[in-house]
Amino acid sequence: MDYLDAGLAAVEKQLAFVKTDPINWQGLVLGFSWAVCIFESYLLIRQFPLYNKTAPPPALADHFTPEVFAKSQTYGRDKAKFSFVSTIYKQLIDTVQLASGLYYPWAWSASGSALQLFGYGPEYQISQSVIFVFLITFTSMIPTLPLSIYQTFWLEAEHGFNKTTPTLYITDMVKGWALGLVLGTPLLTAFLYIFEWAGDRFLPWLMALLFGFQMLMVVIFPTFIQPLFNKLSPLEPGELKSRIEGLATKLKFPLKHLYEIDGSKRSSHSNAYFYGLPWSKHIVIFDTLIKQSKPDEVEAVLAHELGHWYFQHPSKLLIVSQIHIFAILAAFPAFRHSTLLLRSFGFPPEVAANPPPIISFLLYQMVLTPLEATVGMAMNAVSRRYEYQADKFAAELPTLVKDDDARDMGVRLGRALVQLHVKNLSTVWVDWLYSAYHHSHPTLTERLKALEKYGGAKVEEPAAGKEEL
Repeated sequence: MDYLDAGLAAVEKQLAFVKTDPINWQGLVLGFSWAVCIFESYLLIRQFPLYNKTAPPPALADHFTPEVFAKSQTYGRDKAKFSFVSTIYKQLIDTVQLASGLYYPWAWSASGSALQLFGYGPEYQISQSVIFVFLITFTSMIPTLPLSIYQTFWLEAEHGFNKTTPTLYITDMVKGWALGLVLGTPLLTAFLYIFEWAGDRFLPWLMALLFGFQMLMVVIFPTFIQPLFNKLSPLEPGELKSRIEGLATKLKFPLKHLYEIDGSKRSSHSNAYFYGLPWSKHIVIFDTLIKQSKPDEVEAVLAHELGHWYFQHPSKLLIVSQIHIFAILAAFPAFRHSTLLLRSFGFPPEVAANPPPIISFLLYQMVLTPLEATVGMAMNAVSRRYEYQADKFAAELPTLVKDDDARDMGVRLGRALVQLHVKNLSTVWVDWLYSAYHHSHPTLTERLKALEKYGGAKVEEPAAGKEEL
């Protein structure tokens, strides 16, 4: 603990200017947020001309009919237009909230007034902080609700993907709010109590709290949360179940449950994933994927997913996320007691004199905006590397399990990837910089070329990818 305290003291010393220098933090945050907005808009401008191409990349020419490719280009173009408009719209809202210097001080004052209605005063700062967080979350969501409605009921519906009814949309939203209250309230309370109890030695305790919450979510998500939104049914006996269970057995994957999820009640998009603790894993397959692909192709998709497990990618990403959280929290003490930081955003002197931790932390996160964008780009690079590793694992599976039945796993995975892109109308022409910033997976062309390199034969069944939607 002494080494940790010494290290944190050194960091705080390097950042001492935060408390002393009259920096226009409000102006800096506005500049940072607009810089990110302009960069993201620039990426869209780079990407947009690619939607005018009339033929797929040569490597995919055999797998897309002109009709399907035209549909995917139109879908990509419409999503890009929506993304551009929504990015600017959200940035303008953020600018009004920040530049006015009124929104966040108002939210804090309103939270205090809400407490007073129940006879509680400013000494109940943790309760006021919890109300403050939920208030700004709710009020910030209202202006963006029209975007969500348009995306769901016009954009996705126009291209045949939306299956969500207005009733289901409202129900999901209410359930989301309720979950936020049920899970967020104790987490926020514990988060803030640690600041009150541990003072500036909060770091190890907050790290333990956040890690424990992540582990708790792994345990309760499949049992309590997922069933609120989707129906998980045991996968019916048959060829697909036999293939997946056989694959799990050969790899000694600790499979406990194999589920089919009714993703089709909201969208036609498809996916598959696994989750759980190291000794107890659950595999979930979207019903749309089962309908769109052959059993041996779904098996190949799961072979890719089990590649992530084999190389311990989730655990590695968890470690990276803990390092990221540690770095953020380690620099926070320099901002926590900064009166100048709060005054810059319009908070009155009586609040800024003894900054509530939740306000300091919120403003601190805003200061980190450009850094977080850079970190996200770096994490995408790591994720893409892991995707290549998982693809290679699937392609080389016959050697690993010494099973001739898996000899064409790379080819099957390639077919499945093509099918997923065709059925989801995924964009196949992607600008490299746009992809580096936004995509956690390599492009389809990159993955198919890599699969060939790993030893999987070239995908030779274009008919599977040419089915009409």
